[in-house]
Amino acid sequence: MGHGGRPKTELVLSLEERLALERLANRRKSAQAMAMRARIVMCCAKGGATNRDVAAKLGVSEAMVGKWRRRFVEHRLDGLSDDPRPGAPRKITDDQVEAVIVKTLEEKPKDATHWSTRSMATQVGMSQTTIGRIWRAFGLQPHRSESFKLSTDPFFVEKVRDIVGLYLDPPERAVVLCVDEKSQIQALNRFQPILPMMPATPERRSHDYVRHGTTSLFAALDMASGKVIGSLRQQHRAAEFKKFLIQIDEEVPAELSVHLILDNYATHKTPEIRRWLLRHPRFHLHFTPTSGSWLNMVERWFGELTTKKIKRGAHTSVKALEKDIREWIATWNENPRPYVWVKTADQILASLARYCERVSAAATGVRDA
Repeated sequence: MGHGGRPKTELVLSLEERLALERLANRRKSAQAMAMRARIVMCCAKGGATNRDVAAKLGVSEAMVGKWRRRFVEHRLDGLSDDPRPGAPRKITDDQVEAVIVKTLEEKPKDATHWSTRSMATQVGMSQTTIGRIWRAFGLQPHRSESFKLSTDPFFVEKVRDIVGLYLDPPERAVVLCVDEKSQIQALNRFQPILPMMPATPERRSHDYVRHGTTSLFAALDMASGKVIGSLRQQHRAAEFKKFLIQIDEEVPAELSVHLILDNYATHKTPEIRRWLLRHPRFHLHFTPTSGSWLNMVERWFGELTTKKIKRGAHTSVKALEKDIREWIATWNENPRPYVWVKTADQILASLARYCERVSAAATGVRDA
């Protein structure tokens, strides 16, 4: 039984057109819409297939098949491309965009250390909105600046491999503790009462405050469990550090070796501490590189303590501050969350090598200028 409707123009493909359509239909990087149009045309060219047959085979509408059959008959391969979209023609050329990017990266305004959208717009004769769009598209943020510090430790590579090795492959029958002191934690209280948060209004506090003294926190973060051993002291001398080591010795089961990751603070290396370590051979110290505190995961825990408890706290005495810190540690240990180290030493060293190359190239460019 024949199908109704108007007769369709015969669709015949040349060899070149068939090969081009097959590439569009099968190439992974082709847009799915373009691949479907190529399949529609190839199906329409097979033995006088009707629009209804092609639509049923490919799972599309008859109207879609008719559209691309007609477009191909009229314009051949060019007919498969989308029509130009409506709207105003583009006013900013690629050369103008490139000029803005080059000026942003390679030049500075005469009256400032960095460009603003206003100063750049004035310089190149564009609107601030246009400059903002160009910067966002290329990830440029002239108003931002970050600091960095590279370690000059002659044993940097060895120390990185040692500490990262402990994180990724800790020894058997041993505990790995990240140890450090957070010294001079201030008990601060605002001169005026803190105004609580309300709808559409954030919490408000006066900028001036009164100090009620300081305390120092010794902390040891267990990398396996996430639990923290903490001790608050009025000072952070070698004597206090020794007392903290004794506390660790008492709380860690006697059958386990203890590997401590800590920085190069002088109180960690005094003769008194060395003598104590000789009497307790299960303790093994692993020092981070100079200016390499980012390797010590307890610093991440200190950050959480500061953000969640200390920074916006108000304390009228050191005793109140220490009570808050002890309660926070106890709450943390009820549901500890261990930090997971994922990068290998080789990945870290490769990343730092790339960064050093950038720093060296930047320094060379400044000298040449």
